[in-house]
Amino acid sequence: MNFQVSPSITWKRDAVFVRGRLFSLLLCFFSFLFPFSRFCPLRAMKSPENPDPLDNCRRLLASTASAASAVESFRGRWSAVAATLGRLRDALNDLSDLPSHSHPLAADLLRSLSQTLSLTLPLALHCRSPDPPAGKLRTQSDIAAVAATLAQLAADADLLLRTGALLDPPTPPQATAAAAPGTSRRESVRSQARSLVTRLQIGSPASRITALDSLIALLREDDKNILIAAAQGVLPALLRLLDSSSSGGEARAKAVAVIARIAAVESCRHVLVADGAPLLHHLVRTIESDCGGPAAREQACAALQTLTLAKDNAMAVGSRGGIVALLEICCDGTPSAQAAAACVLKNLAGVQELRENFLEENGVPVLVRLLASGTPLAQENAIGCLCNLAAGDEGESLKLAIFKDGGLDCLKNYLESGGSGNDRSLEPAIGLLRNLSSFRYIAELAACAGFLLQVIAALDSTTSGTRSEAARAISELAVVGRTRKELGDAVPRLIRMLEAKVAEEKEAAVKALASLVSFPRFRRIFRKEERGVFNVVQLLDPLVWNVEKKYPVSVLLSLSQSRRCRKQMVAVGACGFLQSLAAMEVEGAKRLLESLGRGKLWRVFPRT
Repeated sequence: MNFQVSPSITWKRDAVFVRGRLFSLLLCFFSFLFPFSRFCPLRAMKSPENPDPLDNCRRLLASTASAASAVESFRGRWSAVAATLGRLRDALNDLSDLPSHSHPLAADLLRSLSQTLSLTLPLALHCRSPDPPAGKLRTQSDIAAVAATLAQLAADADLLLRTGALLDPPTPPQATAAAAPGTSRRESVRSQARSLVTRLQIGSPASRITALDSLIALLREDDKNILIAAAQGVLPALLRLLDSSSSGGEARAKAVAVIARIAAVESCRHVLVADGAPLLHHLVRTIESDCGGPAAREQACAALQTLTLAKDNAMAVGSRGGIVALLEICCDGTPSAQAAAACVLKNLAGVQELRENFLEENGVPVLVRLLASGTPLAQENAIGCLCNLAAGDEGESLKLAIFKDGGLDCLKNYLESGGSGNDRSLEPAIGLLRNLSSFRYIAELAACAGFLLQVIAALDSTTSGTRSEAARAISELAVVGRTRKELGDAVPRLIRMLEAKVAEEKEAAVKALASLVSFPRFRRIFRKEERGVFNVVQLLDPLVWNVEKKYPVSVLLSLSQSRRCRKQMVAVGACGFLQSLAAMEVEGAKRLLESLGRGKLWRVFPRT
């Protein structure tokens, strides 16, 4: 079927076409006379005639404020947005008064502000209608989103202006390695640290993570950089970052890594003390949760290793459920995390008030398993924890629990394998044996199990602490009758230890000798040593104030039955020391002095 167009319709179509062309020509003419950029701030921002970001933001801000005041829907929400826009307007005015607002921090702020205002302005224009085109629910959600973003930008602007971060010249990362001419390296680090601390508190989560990466790199360059960053407020900024609900797992993990880096440097640890309570709260929360992943838990344990050296901090961690979380890490954490968690538990076990918590949380079996199958460092820390748990005469229940869970057998395997390969690692192992041996039943079993050879060998250790622990273990094992033959080789070693520079080692050695020379076999061995009596008498000197005098007096009393030993004591000046000690009412000093005096009296009469 063919349709024919009438001449009247053709004429009307041509007329419409002509009118459209005329309208387009008129629009171009008026656009040339009155640029559309005067009426469209979005286009003005992109105009090459207005390249200044600050002016663009001001123009956008004025247009958005004007549009927000004329809305017909959601007036309550837009009134709150208008108040935020007022804060931003004041901040931009203050920013314009600075010598230069081209600082990278200011540029980032202005870029984010312009992007947000570009979304806010059309949204305000849509709300001039009582029924927004996108629907009320969608529009309400969009208003809430831009309001939150604008509020954060206003807070960021206030922070930049309040801290004075924009007054510092921008410092590139490589400036710390080679400072610019005319500026010291310390000043360059200070400027960069101040900028990074500011970036931790502003911007998007991604920008904060980038700032954390740069901060970690800065602190790893030099330990002195930590003190400089601390002076710029790095720790409060990290705590605010951990407090923020918007911080994701990655940001929390990196923040904890920075704290662990600070804690690892002994000269910088005092920085953490001022913020002890809130810092401990965040670290315990990190090890209790998986929000930061295994890396964050490990770094939190590394930081707690240092902080829990103080008793108050250890009590705070133990009372907040930290023991349970740390034991869980010892069970299913990474090898390095297990070692770090065991170290924290070692510090907590050093607090007497927390030791019963280990029994309540069934912690002894976990530590024994770690001792049996952990890494060398984890084994060493587990032994240190068990050693602290078994310390003191009142911890019999813990000593029995360690023994029943196989702690003595695991300890023997550890000693026979050489520990962690260094003498220092033997100190907590020998200390654990000493603490367990204070329980007489366990001491007899330890003597039967062949521990004496390791203990005697530890007397020749290169570290003073290990030698001291071995001497204390001998003091406990000497009461077991079946050990008296094997311990004969310990006497010469203990006598040499009396010449040590460390008073703690001297006292441990003379205390062990006091236990041994009460038996005739060991007295005979002692008398064969030329410097034995001399070394013990030197400990009677009141100037050697950090050695308890009752132990050398006890050794000399046991030896005073020998006439030869009495002569040696008198010859090296024991009587003068004993007179002072007798006046101080030291146990046994008066009786020993009388014994030496009787020997001198009998020498007055000639033999017949």
